[in-house]
Amino acid sequence: QVQLVESGGGLVQPGGSLRLSCTASGTIFNINAMRWYRQAPGKEREWVASIKISGMIIYVDSVKGRFTTSRDNAKNTVYLQMNSLKPEDTAVYYCRWSTPSMDYWGKGTLVTVSS
Repeated sequence: QVQLVESGGGLVQPGGSLRLSCTASGTIFNINAMRWYRQAPGKEREWVASIKISGMIIYVDSVKGRFTTSRDNAKNTVYLQMNSLKPEDTAVYYCRWSTPSMDYWGKGTLVTVSS
């Protein structure tokens, strides 16, 4: 079965940047959306950003203007560029790719924003 693998997490100072990647181990057909989520310690998982098959890209209000998601079809990869990071962005970040019949989730990558 195709797996999603996130990478790019780490420790960064407030105001810094990180780029997360989410790469599929194989081809997934009929994708209708690619999404990013995050889960901070002690909190519920929250949706962060989506790329829809239509090309529409949307973000949660708390990251608008700071985060950018994009895709590289040739590399089977979706990216989340995170700039102007804040301590409240600390979380495990997950990607999720959806088809009409299945959801694929990665196992997450930890982002810690701290001085």
